[in-house]
Amino acid sequence: MRKNILITGASSGLGLGMAREFARRGANLALCARRLDELQALRAELEARHPGCVVRVRPLDVNDHEQVFATFRAFRDELGRLDRVVVNAGMGKGASLGTGYFHANRQTAETNFVAAIAQCEAALEIFRAQDDGHLVTISSVAATRGMPRASTVYAATKAALSSLTEGIRADVLRTPIRVTAIHPGFIDTAINAQVRNRPFLVDLETGARALVAAIEREPATAYVPAWPWALVAFLLRHAPIGVLAKMA
Repeated sequence: MRKNILITGASSGLGLGMAREFARRGANLALCARRLDELQALRAELEARHPGCVVRVRPLDVNDHEQVFATFRAFRDELGRLDRVVVNAGMGKGASLGTGYFHANRQTAETNFVAAIAQCEAALEIFRAQDDGHLVTISSVAATRGMPRASTVYAATKAALSSLTEGIRADVLRTPIRVTAIHPGFIDTAINAQVRNRPFLVDLETGARALVAAIEREPATAYVPAWPWALVAFLLRHAPIGVLAKMA
């Protein structure tokens, strides 16, 4: 079992759900996000529910790249080592390009991809020194194809993240370091609360259990929940662009 797990974006959404599930399974946690008060409340909750669970929290804006490296190293020093890093922090702001929302689209691109590169760099620096570790990136089923309207930049960043993850996996293929890209479907969180149509939606607890179960298998890639999202991804890959234009 990989005991010491770092999760970014852990104060809400999928990060919070995964933290609860990993704690239930007996892991020690290094949790970071921008909102320290919410992290501290989560730490108190997890330590009360799971007395043997070690929980460390630190504030982190993943767009502060130097702080990403400093925070990961500090968690490593506190826990002795990091066994798994879950690159989860992200956002879903955006609008159709050319409609005056470049600032929002840029924020999503910087947070979901450029900041993810910093997180992967920081994790791999530690894993290479340890000669062991498991890097997990939280992508999306939306990475499968280009998406219209508010999802255009979001889907593009997730496609880039999936490609980055595969490249890293190829780079460390013959080492003890494992690399996984997770592609969630609709799990009920704030990031998708404003989406008009959320097919096959599952609640956060159900989704988090499926996410953690997939992560612990350490596959190259996984769609979560596997049913129906593996099939949906297959169909999306072959769908005419007219079908995509009606989505999002």
